Amino acid sequence: MNLHAPKGIDVENWFIECYRKHKGHPLKILIGLYKGNYNKFFLAVLFFFIKHAPVWVLPIVTANIINDITSGSPDTIQNIIIQAIIMVALVALNVPMNYLYTRYKSLATRYAETGLRKALVRKLQQLSISYHKETQSGRLQSKIMRDVEAVETLSTQMFLSILNIALNIGVALFVTVSKSLIVFLFFLLTTPLAAATMVFFRNIMKKRNTEFRKEMEETSARVMEMVELIPVTRAHALEEEEVTKMSGQLFAVAEKGYKLDVIQALFGSVGWAIFQIFQVVCLGFTGFLALKGSVGPGDITLYQSYFATIVSQVSSLMSLIPVIAKGVESVNSIGEVLLEEDIECNDGKEALDSVEGEFDFKNVRFAYNNTDKPVLHELNLHVDKGQTIALVGESGAGKSTILNLVIGFNFATDGVVTIDGHDIRDIDLRSYRKHLAVVPQTSILFSGTIRDNITYGIDDVDEDTLNKVVDAANLRDLIDSLPDGLDTVVGEHGGKLSGGQRQRVSIARALMRNPKVIVLDEATSALDSISEKLIQEALNNLTKDRTTFIVAHRLSTIKGADRIAVIADGHCVEYGTYDELMELKGEFYQMKSIQS
Repeated sequence: MNLHAPKGIDVENWFIECYRKHKGHPLKILIGLYKGNYNKFFLAVLFFFIKHAPVWVLPIVTANIINDITSGSPDTIQNIIIQAIIMVALVALNVPMNYLYTRYKSLATRYAETGLRKALVRKLQQLSISYHKETQSGRLQSKIMRDVEAVETLSTQMFLSILNIALNIGVALFVTVSKSLIVFLFFLLTTPLAAATMVFFRNIMKKRNTEFRKEMEETSARVMEMVELIPVTRAHALEEEEVTKMSGQLFAVAEKGYKLDVIQALFGSVGWAIFQIFQVVCLGFTGFLALKGSVGPGDITLYQSYFATIVSQVSSLMSLIPVIAKGVESVNSIGEVLLEEDIECNDGKEALDSVEGEFDFKNVRFAYNNTDKPVLHELNLHVDKGQTIALVGESGAGKSTILNLVIGFNFATDGVVTIDGHDIRDIDLRSYRKHLAVVPQTSILFSGTIRDNITYGIDDVDEDTLNKVVDAANLRDLIDSLPDGLDTVVGEHGGKLSGGQRQRVSIARALMRNPKVIVLDEATSALDSISEKLIQEALNNLTKDRTTFIVAHRLSTIKGADRIAVIADGHCVEYGTYDELMELKGEFYQMKSIQS
């Protein structure tokens, strides 16, 4: 047995399609998630039935023994021995049956749990950058971990616990009706009351669970933000302010949790009290029937045991309502991601086998969805292959937006952006980005080794190529100074390296891709002069014979650019070489004069 998907089923796409097909019907979604594993659930139920047989048979055996003893039957000893052997055999079966039950149940539920997380991970990779900018990462983390776990719990409760409850109640009622119709009718009186109790609490339980889930997502996001800001908080002695701010959020979660706990406790206690009263009534009722001779003395124990079974099972069903409500809410929460339509769609678009690096911006206008004011308007630029173009201008002028259009994170609202004559809207961006490298202002490293970070996404890297890249990125002195060299672990977010070192690792990663197009977003803005010099040399190696877009605030770093575009109010107001713009004595000249 294994956790692989059943043959013929594309798990991740099936899960997304399942959500889309059964939107608004959590139970149908839940059933659909187990496509290909229904046989495992059937076997789990079968083994569960066998392992629980002693619970159903023991009351019958007990009643028979008591009746035999009280009736003075000559075969009493023989009957006791036979029925004891039956019970021992059933109890012995419990161990292997429990193993088989757990095995098949776990295979099915863990398969769905893993499949759901994979579907979420894949969908997050497909969603647009705009979506990720607008959605807190803590909320997404909560959906992948907490909500999927709640769905797995819901599966167990829905398909196994509820079936167990149904089997227990069914067996108890079947045996009862076969022995006494009067007692059976008495048992049935408890069912409407149980149903009425559950219906009464169901809606309010759903509301409380929704409120609590949303507050937990908000808290998860706030905690992640707080952890990332700890260096800033500590540097400015703002620890108490941060604790106070987080305390307010934690108390909000506690309040929602308290309301949920109270309604759950009230729900459980009311149901328990009602059924305990009926159990006492059952004892008196069957005792009265035994005095009249309608039932045997041993049957009192039988009916009392079965009534207790029914009571406990209905109580269990009631206690499952909060779990089910929480699970249903989590099913809906996961659907918020899986059904999100703001995705980057590349299917069916033209794949580029090669990229030369010639770009054209023709009458480009761009505005974000939540505003009517355009960031770019009437932008016209031409960039030849192998050319380095620097974008300069005040903050908010639209420089980073242009880079996002080059990468394909955003598309022009009007106008067109072309790469080698292809409209960027019409190409498979994945094929284009294989020829693209991005060096952001803030280096993004993961907690592996320097080697892992440099060769990220590239297989079969030979040492000669890697060493050439290390030299070109001015990393040789750093690598030689480390005990483990390239295999040194950089820590979370590269925290064991300085800012300049992290940036040079990012440049080495870009060089390893041997890109045709490079995007540099203020790659040296936050560095000291020595680190800047090392990185500038590395950048010169990186940009040679490659189409390069540079955003820079330090105008001295772009003197060697082939062209400089001065961006103001969303369009290009000056365009030329460094010397041409200085001779023009326009906006670029004024900006350079201020920095001098």
